[in-house]
Amino acid sequence: MSEFWLISAPGDRENLQALERMNTVTSKSHLSYNTKFAIPDFKVGTLDSLVGLSDELGKLDTFAESLIRRMAQSVVEVMEDSKGKAQEHLLANGGLKEKMKCLKIDLTTFVTHFEWDMAKYPAKQPLVSVVDTIAKQLAQIETDLKSRTAAYNTLKTNLENLEKKSMGNLFTRTLSDIVNKEDFVLDSEYLVTLLVIVPKPNYSQWQKTYESLSDMVVPRSTKLITEDKEGGLFTVTLFRKVIEDFKSKARENKFTVREFYYDEKEIKREREEMARLLSDKKQQYGPLLRWLKVNFSEAFIAWIHIKALRVFVESVLRHLWRSRDCNSVIKTIFLMSTSISTLVFLTRKASWHLSHVRADCYSHLFPLARECLTCLIELRFFSEKLLTKVSDSCIYFFFKLQ
Repeated sequence: MSEFWLISAPGDRENLQALERMNTVTSKSHLSYNTKFAIPDFKVGTLDSLVGLSDELGKLDTFAESLIRRMAQSVVEVMEDSKGKAQEHLLANGGLKEKMKCLKIDLTTFVTHFEWDMAKYPAKQPLVSVVDTIAKQLAQIETDLKSRTAAYNTLKTNLENLEKKSMGNLFTRTLSDIVNKEDFVLDSEYLVTLLVIVPKPNYSQWQKTYESLSDMVVPRSTKLITEDKEGGLFTVTLFRKVIEDFKSKARENKFTVREFYYDEKEIKREREEMARLLSDKKQQYGPLLRWLKVNFSEAFIAWIHIKALRVFVESVLRHLWRSRDCNSVIKTIFLMSTSISTLVFLTRKASWHLSHVRADCYSHLFPLARECLTCLIELRFFSEKLLTKVSDSCIYFFFKLQ
């Protein structure tokens, strides 16, 4: 499991130098792997639209995470006996660099080598349109997920219910897959074949006494059909008019007559239904697993784009709208892993030409960040208490990859 802090802070030359020093310290201590993380310039829009997007992106972030977790769980459930190999199917469908488009890479690698997908989400469009595109994409994936998994789960449940009938002991399980037509006397006005469950220790007693349990029992008519750990299933043929007397005497000797009527049409129907369900499940398994693999990747990629959008929007709301006399702002955004200690630094220069901008000084930010990093090196964990020291000046989001 990887845990990440996605952090945005105002940057200047001094802070960029501090960031490089941070890279040096963490690499020497083998605590982190550092890489660039780029976000393009977006059409910022109005303050009202950004405030609205901030709220919408928060909800969309939660929805996307919930969706990919459900899809991952669906992969595990579909694979059943191969659950241990489920992780092999939970990949991102290639990186965004041209040479990586055809590759399937693990989720952590995708995050640490993230690049904005201009083809899917053009940065030239207004932010509202970009967010709307991602929201519609995820909504469609969820709709398809519900319909596909519902159909598969219904099929799976029906199959399991039929399979349960074939499980258990001889007292409860179905007998349609055990008995054959030849085991019974059928269409006789006077004779009938009964099925009797005999405990294993009583096999010898059954063979010696079954003919004398009642009058009109056909001699040598018993046959062992099947057995389990507890006992065996025997046939016995007798006249219909002594059925009740035979059952009573059988109970006295600890033999159990199993109520069963051989209906060839019903047995054939059950067998055909089982074969059909097995065939349908096999046919749906491959396409469903492929759909889950492809769309899990799509949903995960969209989720990481949402993370990028959130930190961008929150950064603009927190920092840029408070500026006064700058035409361009340099921001530093980095992704910090708290368990694997993976640091991803994003440095970008964004140009916005706005009225009513004011310059703020954030020279105190990176000294505090360095203090946090020192604690990370010494104690090998990030304290949330320490992170709150810089919370007034930076934006940070926490998320996990499992």
